Amino acid sequence: MSWFFIDESITDGERRQGPFSLDEIREFVGEGKITSKTLVWRSGMSAWIPWEECEESKEPGLAELEASRDELIKNTVEALLREQANTRHYAGFFVRFFAFLIDNCILCLVGGVILLIMTLAGLMDAAAVEEALVNYIGDPSSAELLDKVIESPGLSTFFSIYGAIQAIYFVVFQAIFSATPGKMFWHIHIETAEGMPLGWLSSTARYLCSLLSQVTLLFYGIGYLIVLIDPKRRALHDWIARTFVVFDNRAKGAKKGKPEQEN
Repeated sequence: MSWFFIDESITDGERRQGPFSLDEIREFVGEGKITSKTLVWRSGMSAWIPWEECEESKEPGLAELEASRDELIKNTVEALLREQANTRHYAGFFVRFFAFLIDNCILCLVGGVILLIMTLAGLMDAAAVEEALVNYIGDPSSAELLDKVIESPGLSTFFSIYGAIQAIYFVVFQAIFSATPGKMFWHIHIETAEGMPLGWLSSTARYLCSLLSQVTLLFYGIGYLIVLIDPKRRALHDWIARTFVVFDNRAKGAKKGKPEQEN
């Protein structure tokens, strides 16, 4: 944008000077060639006005500069905090193991209550089951003894009920809270690959995939042990279901200040 000014020092001839850029005008101000009373004009103005009345003549003051600096610092810190909050800190093998242990202790207590109820109702002969189990433990290679355990009165019914309760326990807690009570205790939760909480479908899929990890217990628990070597601390069912177990940001924020980076 071109600027012009009236050079009052010229007494004979054209006193209008220009065109100049705004930076050049400001240089003239600094040199004293243009004073606060010097008339200036640029395109868009309806008339010549003193320089002091131009918006461009008002340089930001110290207070404004400090306010801008403080605002910039504040925005930068908030951006860094948001980035840190969105960073995944993956839960490792041992914290997941102890969370799983708590969940299974809860399920065992529920299973004990079911056993008691079935025994009192005459649906199971606890003594016969115990005897069959003791005999099988004494000779685990015997298929006949294993069949006797399986065929113990009421045992298949118990396992059916227990299996249903276990499925409901994991699916419901994961779908509603993205964490079982054991995980809540250790301030960890499950996320999808997109960083979203689990829904009913993804929770059910993850539970079904976890059954495959349980099968690997026959092979030294390899489905769980891969958590130790995977950079994102995923078990076999996490790989298949595309989920991660991560620390809660708020809880970790109080301790550390939600997560090792990504689960």
